[in-house]
Amino acid sequence: MRARTLRLGSVELPRIGLGTNRLTNTPENIAFLRAAVEHGVRMIDTAHLYAGGDSERTIGAALAPFPDGLLVATKGGHGSAKPDVLRAEIEESLRRLRTDAIGLYYLHRVDSDTPIEESLAAIGEYHERDVVRLIGVSNVTVDQIERARQVVPVAAVQNHFSLSERGHDEVVDYCAEQGIVFVPYFPLRAVDGPALREIAERHEATTSQIALAWLLARARTTLPIPGTLSLEHLRENVGALEIELSDDDLQTLG
Repeated sequence: MRARTLRLGSVELPRIGLGTNRLTNTPENIAFLRAAVEHGVRMIDTAHLYAGGDSERTIGAALAPFPDGLLVATKGGHGSAKPDVLRAEIEESLRRLRTDAIGLYYLHRVDSDTPIEESLAAIGEYHERDVVRLIGVSNVTVDQIERARQVVPVAAVQNHFSLSERGHDEVVDYCAEQGIVFVPYFPLRAVDGPALREIAERHEATTSQIALAWLLARARTTLPIPGTLSLEHLRENVGALEIELSDDDLQTLG
């Protein structure tokens, strides 16, 4: 039977998280975040740039101080990953999230003007002080992950990956081999088709649930983070943990 949880650092997490790139600071969204945690979500993903900073602010307002077992991940360095920029963004993320320590911090994007080693060394300074507990990298190749691991311990990799977007197959396999958690973002974008609908009908599930179940079966270290602002959709996404695809299903989906 496929594992429904995985360990990231010292935290055991259900293998479906929550993406928050559209999250704004409203009473409704604060209530939604609290309900998401009540419904078992234990990984919430955000970034310094999401919603102009509102995503981080809303998470801080709704959930700080973060309860044990909840991992809040954020990212920095999308526009520039120069060390001074990253340090400033980490400090701002700490304030917005109302926390003294970030559970998982990703380098959001490799900066063509800054060697990845320099960017990660700046994040590593915060890791050494336990202000950043775990370090990740995003939008990366296998070669870039290996360069990153020469500088800091890499706990997670976040790339765009789904049934319809498989350009990072090599990265998924590398992470599984190395025991690195792979976090597919946009796991449901442009996911559809007759085969998917037929399998969903057979499992009495939605096509989104089958697409997430495929990601869970793709490698033992995957942890998708579908984004939603709807509690109904969140329950649907989490329900994918209960679906076991057959070998025939997986062969049909390719």
